[in-house]
Amino acid sequence: MQHWPNVLQVKPKLLVVDDQRVNIMVLHELFREDCEVFMAMSGEQALQLCRTVLPDVVLLDVCMDGVDGHEVCRRLKSDPQTKNIPIIFVTGRGAEEDEVRGLELGAVDFIVKPINPVIVRARVNTHLTLKRQNDILRSLALLDGLTGVANRRNFDEHLERSWLQSLREQTALSVIMIDVDYFKRYNDHYGHQQGDRCLQAVAGALDEAVNRPYDLLARYGGEEFACVLPNTLLEDAVVVAERMRANVRSLQLEHLNSDVEQSVTVSLGVASMTANHATAPHSLVEEADRWLYQAKQAGRARVCFDNLATSLPSE
Repeated sequence: MQHWPNVLQVKPKLLVVDDQRVNIMVLHELFREDCEVFMAMSGEQALQLCRTVLPDVVLLDVCMDGVDGHEVCRRLKSDPQTKNIPIIFVTGRGAEEDEVRGLELGAVDFIVKPINPVIVRARVNTHLTLKRQNDILRSLALLDGLTGVANRRNFDEHLERSWLQSLREQTALSVIMIDVDYFKRYNDHYGHQQGDRCLQAVAGALDEAVNRPYDLLARYGGEEFACVLPNTLLEDAVVVAERMRANVRSLQLEHLNSDVEQSVTVSLGVASMTANHATAPHSLVEEADRWLYQAKQAGRARVCFDNLATSLPSE
């Protein structure tokens, strides 16, 4: 289920990175009333927090032992999961070439120590506002206009991020491909407006079957939907797929021209794998799509996966 953040009400998340505790405490005191402040005292800790917390802005010291601020910025900007996080360098180096290098690496601003609290607050608030606006626009751009679930672009981006997570953590990643059975016949018989209402109802029923905030249901195209389930084994993904099928059937939307039964049904294909460097995310989609084809060939209104199919129970 895609949960869009309520960016107008939730406190923004600010990550302060500095290897000097006194500097962190000054910035924490400055923003603790208005932001949820996270703190890191090393580059490695900052990278880990950015992946798990996904802060709205990072205040990043340049000179640190080990992984310095420049390297942290480079890694964040090269990772699809964190590349859109605004980074403000906070450093004792005020030379023009230092500022130019930071901006070339992808930072949005540059603050020289010792800090002026009024200026720091103003600059951080500016970038928090811009981030909030960008989040709103991005969330709207990633929704399907008809059904309200994620769109194809959102699906592709989420799959890519989930694939990288699976590659990094060596956890299972699952995909479900879903197709509304005999939907062209439905449109021909009931009309396109009713067809749109059918897709909206089906999308809602499918989305109700997806419980975790990092799972994603998307409209893949036409009457086809797709679901990304990170950190999910095949058997658990099949449970979700069965729940989807049951939810749609329980809608009892009349479909007199279906060869399956007299109400709208869906066919589903499920695939799961652990990401590796020899394959790519689209291979997982192709595998799920292959099992969706098997479900259609086997009579529709069923879930197919790994040479096994479960048929619609007679009730």
